[in-house]
Amino acid sequence: MTTPSSARTASMSRETSESKVSVDINLDGTGRSRIETTVPFYDHMLTALSKHSLIDLDIRCSGDTHVDVHHTVEDTAIVLGEALKEALGDKSGIRRFGQAAVPLDEALARAVVDISGRPFLVHTGEPEGFEFHLIGGHFTGSMVRHVLEALSFHAGICLHMNVVSGRDPHHIAEAEFKALARALREAVESDPRVEGIPSTKGAL
Repeated sequence: MTTPSSARTASMSRETSESKVSVDINLDGTGRSRIETTVPFYDHMLTALSKHSLIDLDIRCSGDTHVDVHHTVEDTAIVLGEALKEALGDKSGIRRFGQAAVPLDEALARAVVDISGRPFLVHTGEPEGFEFHLIGGHFTGSMVRHVLEALSFHAGICLHMNVVSGRDPHHIAEAEFKALARALREAVESDPRVEGIPSTKGAL
């Protein structure tokens, strides 16, 4: 279900036998958020994503976490990606490209984003075994890639994420989310020098 956008906002929802998700987004916000996914570490990461992107987010999800957190985490990212795409509209006047390198103690992650309309993810550098580590008692390291993949493909963005260094799984994951946030902040920002669609094709 889609609610028509006002300014650069969107409201999206999705319900399956595995989860029920709703997302409200404002690209021109101040980084305020209300995140309730029932997965505590994921709430922490999405709160950081909102805070450092300056994108206001209201995200609610309930799902079959008694089976696994996978469905809840991935389905939330799917709806978030759809809401981001909806809020961007025709992408007129945006910077389009954004990049950021964010450290968290020993961890360093670098994200580069193109609001291209062509979804793609390149995800490299996470240390061996990271994907198996349970962070916060619920969230496995493998979920980070699932989130980035679902978000990229449903938002229609090209994302390159590289973990440059890191040892602690919490730090690595958080650096990735914060790097994505800062790159998105730049990419979705309005640029007063851009006239129309920032593409030689005339569409994104």
